[in-house]
Amino acid sequence: MKLQQLRYIVEVLNNNLNVSATAESLFTSQPGISKQVRMLEDELGIQIFGRSGKHLTHVTPAGNEVINIATEILSKVEAIKAVAREHTQPDEGKLRIATTHTQARYALPEVIKGFMKRYDKVSLHMYQGTPAQISESASKGDTDFAIATESLHLYNDLIMLPCYHWNRSIIVKADHPLAKKRDITIQDIAKYSLVTYVFGFTGRSELDKAFSNAGCEPKIAFTATDADVIKTYVRMGVGIGVIASMALDPKVDGDLVAIDASHLFKASTTKIGFRRGTFLRGYMFDFIERFAPHLNRDLVTRAVLLKNNNDIDELFSNIKLPTR
Repeated sequence: MKLQQLRYIVEVLNNNLNVSATAESLFTSQPGISKQVRMLEDELGIQIFGRSGKHLTHVTPAGNEVINIATEILSKVEAIKAVAREHTQPDEGKLRIATTHTQARYALPEVIKGFMKRYDKVSLHMYQGTPAQISESASKGDTDFAIATESLHLYNDLIMLPCYHWNRSIIVKADHPLAKKRDITIQDIAKYSLVTYVFGFTGRSELDKAFSNAGCEPKIAFTATDADVIKTYVRMGVGIGVIASMALDPKVDGDLVAIDASHLFKASTTKIGFRRGTFLRGYMFDFIERFAPHLNRDLVTRAVLLKNNNDIDELFSNIKLPTR
């Protein structure tokens, strides 16, 4: 049994059983991968993949268990390499972050600016996507950190650490009836068409819950994944906007009226996560603490030792998170 064979079977699964795509992603040949997979199956005396002719059709029950263990082994191998680099090149490496547009545009710039100034030999890469894409990339090890708010059930196989709470603001044009109204209610908002986030993005579920609890149906006129796009369509008169308060820029958005909606919607919590078994290098601990100052090295290390995210939530239950 070789590490190369384990890597092949894991990548075959990651590429939806497409051997050609796997070969391309690993810069090797399709026949070579097929041969090594067969050799591993012969050595183990089991089929890892079911086949129809030359095509792989499914992962067998035994194969599923083998691939799960292989994934853990490969993760440990990467951790060993990371340990070595931490001792030989402590301030060199790369950091890959998967997140949404709102986090990338509004929550992370100053954090990344300070981080890059301190670690000029660390190559930083950011990937934006849906919650499902973010979760998958971190689970596979394609990215080091996942930063997300919505659909946190997708991240159960990651260690998820709470960073901060945030809420929403209603944005309208200056001549809109709500611009001068005080004590706005859900019923007031329900009278107008809404421009807000796509379901599954940036705390959208809390908006839907608030309307449901009030016995109202939101009139969703337009949805987007990008707060800047939402603001553009509010300016066009498509509807009133509901966005993360942190996405408001006083300099750029001075033509819009922002109305605090923290009394209408439950606050959302942004978390940062990484795979279990990940060896966190010094600069990775530093990045986490820059993003969420309460997440110091000692607290993160304590959280890593816990069995699941419910235990982690319990650990943080008495810690007051900042609000943005």
